[in-house]
Amino acid sequence: MMLFLQDAADAATEVAADTAVVSATAVDIANSTFAGNLYAYLIVSGALFLLGLAAILTRRNSLYVLMGVELILNSANLNFVAFARFGNYGLDGQVMALFVIVLAAAEAAIALAIVLRIFNDFGSIDITRTDSLRD
Repeated sequence: MMLFLQDAADAATEVAADTAVVSATAVDIANSTFAGNLYAYLIVSGALFLLGLAAILTRRNSLYVLMGVELILNSANLNFVAFARFGNYGLDGQVMALFVIVLAAAEAAIALAIVLRIFNDFGSIDITRTDSLRD
């Protein structure tokens, strides 16, 4: 019985050592690849911001404008989380991203109500036709 327990303990020690080596290797690989680089996150965030800005400036449809605003908010979320991860700020970036997500949900609900009101008044959701809102 003691021999069996000793073999089990040795096997557990070897598995733990192998797991530590594998996890250390995975961390080294993650930090050395493109996914482990802060600049990669900033590039993606910048691309999302530019796409959102382009959607806001070039589209007439109010739903596309709202999607552009959502892209800009998501680029800000990506920046919050990336800087929190690489700057060792703990969960501060994730908490801020959560607040932005809640804000975006409230903004989407109110904006869609406004879009429905514009459609009822003007028969279109083209933002260039809405020069004034009447009762």
